[in-house]
Amino acid sequence: MAIAIDREMAGDINNPSLELINYCLEEHENEIPRLNVLFDYYDGKPHKIDQTPKDTPHDRDEIYVNNAKYVTDMMTGFMIGNPIAYSGTQGKDIQPLIDALKKMKISKHDTELEKGLSAMGVGYELHYLSVTEDAVIPKVAWIDPRGMMLVVDDTVERTPLFAIRPREKQKIDRSTYWEITVYTSLWIIIYKSETKKLSWDKLLNNPSVKENLYNAVPVIEFRNNEEKQGDYEQQLSQIDAYNLLQTDRIKDKKNFVKALMILYGFTLPDEKPAEINGSMVLNAPSKEDGGSAEFVTNTFQESEVQVLADALLDDFHKTTYIPNLNDENFAGTQSGEAMKFKLLGLLLALSVKTSYFEDGVRQRLNLISNILNIKGKNVDAEDIEVKFKVNLPFNRKDVLEQIKESMDFVPLLISLGWLDDVDNPQEVIDMLKEQKIENLKLQAKAWGVQAEDSHSDLDDESTEG
Repeated sequence: MAIAIDREMAGDINNPSLELINYCLEEHENEIPRLNVLFDYYDGKPHKIDQTPKDTPHDRDEIYVNNAKYVTDMMTGFMIGNPIAYSGTQGKDIQPLIDALKKMKISKHDTELEKGLSAMGVGYELHYLSVTEDAVIPKVAWIDPRGMMLVVDDTVERTPLFAIRPREKQKIDRSTYWEITVYTSLWIIIYKSETKKLSWDKLLNNPSVKENLYNAVPVIEFRNNEEKQGDYEQQLSQIDAYNLLQTDRIKDKKNFVKALMILYGFTLPDEKPAEINGSMVLNAPSKEDGGSAEFVTNTFQESEVQVLADALLDDFHKTTYIPNLNDENFAGTQSGEAMKFKLLGLLLALSVKTSYFEDGVRQRLNLISNILNIKGKNVDAEDIEVKFKVNLPFNRKDVLEQIKESMDFVPLLISLGWLDDVDNPQEVIDMLKEQKIENLKLQAKAWGVQAEDSHSDLDDESTEG
């Protein structure tokens, strides 16, 4: 989590003191229990903040319907199912940046990043350089927020000052030590210490220092929303209630099978009774003598329990904005506009998520551009347009009809942007112009009209004697 501090009290932010680093580590430690709870719900190990998960619901003979994973996986698919599109403004050449993003496998990276954002509300992206014999390649990695923190100033700008990544590592003799990496705008400082709390007498050796070529803190904090909350964080009690209900239903069914039998007028013999084909045979008095037997069961109305389960699920889907695709309202043929109204809550939630995700993407492009410019590529991140294509059912036929009907009063450059798979409308318009020219040439040839640049032997004078 981002830790805000007074810039004037921070001292040299390119070489933070051990006291300042320890303060940030302690502040970050306070957030880890909450993040553990959120991720463990996704991982199928639900527990409270003051508890440590030691087993799974299966081991505890409990029912756990993983609605947390359902929300995160669905939201990740909606957000990043279609990769983010990048295009240049006013014909700017951004191909070097596109090539760099492809080498990073940025689509896969964004999927991992969004999954972490959806589950824990915050995620970190670390930029680093991979040095090979032939080149220096910029790369990115998603860092679990439990293992990374960004330190910013306490102004409204929240300017990044430095980042810290603590990692517990193991030697070959299985003893452990801590590696604390500090990322500043100029340097990457690595401390190796016996303990997580740094002190000069606990350091295993002198800290190593590397130059940071990004000319900025190479760590970006991505936020899921303003509150940095996960997509199901406010629904943990609903998840617990639904799973408790399902667990009790199974227990009631088991108890029903294990019903008690009450015998009236006789008792079972002490010796083992006779059996015929596996069925027990008893000598019992006749009904006329007052003998009878009956089962004692805990009666429950399954239909009433299902009503409660459906109500819990309805509230869960309503508050997470994730549609229940098993709902009968999604069955049958629906128009595009009707589906939009049913998914309105989800679309509004995605608009918030994409706006915060784009903030991080913009910082990403700036860092990559810094490295590309060092290599002489001359790329300006301001010349890049970022477009999110929400991965939802899309009625292309309706959109094409709207484009056709609006051609008299909506410029084609704008209406083509309504298509979900068109990243650069101007490029499509240029392709249409080339296609029309080619069609005219083919049509002229079909009608026998000679093109200006063509040559026919019929135009030559006869050379025969």
